[in-house]
Amino acid sequence: MESRGITSQEKTGIELHSAEYAPTLSVRQILLVRQIVLEALHPSELPFLQYWSLDPTITFLNHGSFGACPLAVLAEQQQLRARMEQQPLQFFGRDLEALLDDARAKLAAFVGADSDDLAFVPNATTAINTVLRSLVFAPGDELLTTNQEYNACRNALNYVAERYNLKVVVAEIPFPIESSKQVVEAIIGCISARTRLALLDHVVSQTGLVFPIAELVQALTQRGVETLVDGAHAPGMVPLNLQTIGATYYTGNCHKWLCAPKGAAFLYVQRDRQAVIRPLTISHGANATRTDRSRFRLEFDWTGTDDPTAYLCIPTAIRVMESLLPCGWQDVMAKNHALAITARRHLCETLEIVPPCPDEMLGSLAVLPLLDGNPQWLQDSLLERYQIEVPIVPFPTANSRLVRVSAQLYNRLEQYEVLATAIVALLYEELNQTANK
Repeated sequence: MESRGITSQEKTGIELHSAEYAPTLSVRQILLVRQIVLEALHPSELPFLQYWSLDPTITFLNHGSFGACPLAVLAEQQQLRARMEQQPLQFFGRDLEALLDDARAKLAAFVGADSDDLAFVPNATTAINTVLRSLVFAPGDELLTTNQEYNACRNALNYVAERYNLKVVVAEIPFPIESSKQVVEAIIGCISARTRLALLDHVVSQTGLVFPIAELVQALTQRGVETLVDGAHAPGMVPLNLQTIGATYYTGNCHKWLCAPKGAAFLYVQRDRQAVIRPLTISHGANATRTDRSRFRLEFDWTGTDDPTAYLCIPTAIRVMESLLPCGWQDVMAKNHALAITARRHLCETLEIVPPCPDEMLGSLAVLPLLDGNPQWLQDSLLERYQIEVPIVPFPTANSRLVRVSAQLYNRLEQYEVLATAIVALLYEELNQTANK
């Protein structure tokens, strides 16, 4: 059955961002909308879903949070784990180093870096902490970031600032926003003679904005400021060339848009800064006497016994995703971007919202502001009543609500049309409840 929006009679002329409501949707109408939504979503005809193990009864529009790993990649990981458990000493003591080298070389080719400048880490947050806790600062130094920085990484920045008596300077990036020029102006305008390091997103988690990172890095470098780029969402979403970007430090997750297993990420460190960057866990590499590998490599490649198979599956993830469309990753990124833009356009039309940023500032995430209210209630209601998994982000305040949709190959436009219908029904219900109090 094809999905449809609420009719004009059912909408009753409501303006979702107006202080003047007409919350007259009846319980019967709400239930009707719910029935339409559920029928439209089941069964789903998703040609790419067969490559993933996602629950087909759930409309999964949240690839951005934790990614989703294709079945073929999971099978490769299981084979590696079987090999590891069959002869642990052979795997860890004799084979692992070469396996890591091979995986790192293939990742380096994908992200435009020299493999000697990359280290595997379990996630981008670990990488951010690794850099911040390796550097030595002087009291009064300034750390520059933005109001849209990911909360976990902002917490790491605050921790270091408190420890060394530093000042955190926050550039205010507007959202909604008209152009990337506003991002550059806001950040450059906050630089001072004491600015030591800038922690910047490449793709913002809360708003989905793609920052003009190469331009920002160049401007900061020219002013003597080191750059730590949080590119958690970038690999597999946008074309990436770390050598061209030129950041001092860059981290990206491989389990998100690259679709590797959970616990796969990388840290890039410029060659002349590698001597000062140490892993969070100090292990055997700290006093190794080998001279055939750098201290950076010896320390990061072994931080204690762990399961390295997620790192080793990165080449398989790159190859599997590349194989799904004729032109490989170029097609994957373009298709996901186009779907995110089209989905956003439909959501804007249904919810009567002006797009909050230009299309060119988006990758495979799209974010729209909704009426203030309880974010968790709306997110839970979408899942419990309509089987739609999508985040409702409390930004910029705890009472604010942004709906953030992801676009991956296994999604299709009809799913976002159904999401729009479900949101309208739930907002009407919420407004009715408020009016009747």
